[in-house]
Amino acid sequence: MEPRRILTQILCVFFLTTGRNEGKLDAKSCSGRPALKLDQACLTFHNQLPTGVDVLYTSDYCYKCLYQPLVSVLNGPQNASVVVSTVLTLTLQLQPMGRNTTLCSWSQLYEEAAHYSVWIQESESPINVICYQTVDVSPSNIYFPLLVVALLLALISLLCVLVPYLYRRRCTTKLIKTICHEGPQHAMDDETQGCGDEVNTAQPKPTRLRSLDTFRGLSLTIMVFVNYGGGGYWIFEHAPWNVSWSWLRIPGVLQRLGFTYFILSLMQTFCGMREIPLSRGRWWDPVQDVVLYWPEWIFIILLETLWLCLTFLLPVPNCPTGYLGAGGIGDNGLYPNCTGGAAGYIDKWLLGDNIYHWPTCKAMYRTTQPFDPEGVLGTINSIVMGFMGMQAGKILIFYRKKDISVLSRFLVWAILLGNSAAILSKCTRDEGFIPVNKNLWSLSYITCMGCFSFLLLGVMYFVMDIKGWWGGQPFIYPGMNSIFVYVGHSLLGSYFPFSWEMRFVDSHWEKLFQSLWATSLWVLIAFLLYRKKFFLKI
Repeated sequence: MEPRRILTQILCVFFLTTGRNEGKLDAKSCSGRPALKLDQACLTFHNQLPTGVDVLYTSDYCYKCLYQPLVSVLNGPQNASVVVSTVLTLTLQLQPMGRNTTLCSWSQLYEEAAHYSVWIQESESPINVICYQTVDVSPSNIYFPLLVVALLLALISLLCVLVPYLYRRRCTTKLIKTICHEGPQHAMDDETQGCGDEVNTAQPKPTRLRSLDTFRGLSLTIMVFVNYGGGGYWIFEHAPWNVSWSWLRIPGVLQRLGFTYFILSLMQTFCGMREIPLSRGRWWDPVQDVVLYWPEWIFIILLETLWLCLTFLLPVPNCPTGYLGAGGIGDNGLYPNCTGGAAGYIDKWLLGDNIYHWPTCKAMYRTTQPFDPEGVLGTINSIVMGFMGMQAGKILIFYRKKDISVLSRFLVWAILLGNSAAILSKCTRDEGFIPVNKNLWSLSYITCMGCFSFLLLGVMYFVMDIKGWWGGQPFIYPGMNSIFVYVGHSLLGSYFPFSWEMRFVDSHWEKLFQSLWATSLWVLIAFLLYRKKFFLKI
């Protein structure tokens, strides 16, 4: 029997014996529609009015978006059912059919796999209408699989910490001595002998920073998990990579990374220092990692000035200058063809039709214009963000034997970048000077990501390279073979045993299992390559 069929049958038995009701819905309970899928709920509108009603909706996440038609219900008593998304909060509005008058409206985050009934009735007052909602089928607990996985991972992590600790300490307690068959007559013997030899346990400090490899490996592991679907949870959704062969897409993630590293390497080659100068008691020695590289800082400042000028001063035909919105139905539908503002305009001017045609804003904002999240203008800020990483490396080089200096500088940079992001975005999603926007790689986005990166790297440096409390396992293994893991999961991600045709499309259990299974396989492969001392480098 084929391995894929065996695994599928095992999964079928597992999921059928878990006894859960998630996704087990009457296929006819939503007006003959098929069973609900992930991130879906069913709404049935019961109209008791003598006139028909139109139901409109918009998402609260969609900034100043126009209401879109959802369903129409004829004059009562009539009903109509529709499937809605449970990803984001929806605002629904009821109007008399053919009239622009609001009967009632409400906002709600509907829950997955639930069935709701909305009753529209006349009130005692002839000018008022009563709208109320009931739950016909209770929603499923979609986060229960995540909770189970989180508890299992926490248990495994705890065991990975406790088992080595108990192993090292087993010759210092009477209980462990009994397990190791040590008699009391040996109590005064050399404690370094027996089952727990602790002589020379102090390892020399490695020259390679474990925190850097672990930081890289953790980021890569999360990315692989997201690329494999993230368990079907919208919070882990990732922009799709595959593009139809009918278009040749010039920009891309690897292209952006390659160009970013190319520019930074040139800058470091011509402006960098080959040797670290000795400290001579100068007033600027505490910031020598910045002052000594002043030509690079001038170049980066000029680059960011260029991004600001192009973004906010470049005239874009039929669009307001400095527009940062998604276009489409956003901003009250005033700028439907202005997706991305100057960034989108520059890409179409330079690259023509050879850019991304399915941006993440397409579904929500109903956009019609192509927009590439790895476009030309955003690459400027990716260079700036890469320079932040170079700054972290300079701190580690200049102050390697001064752990407090390293941590304090990481903290200062995190505070500076975090405050910059807060000011630029006004700590809001849409109302800031420059919103935090990954598609645009806005200035506030890179400062926000830089803030969290400095904080996370600082914590890892303290835990691993200073205290030695954690060796970085298992993330250090993919971190030391990141190119192999990235290319491998991209090429083989759709093949068995990394993925298979799922039977339970209305449940998060199998989707989450598949995502974790594939991610774990690549971590295991990286571990085996680590044992074989095989590292793919360029």
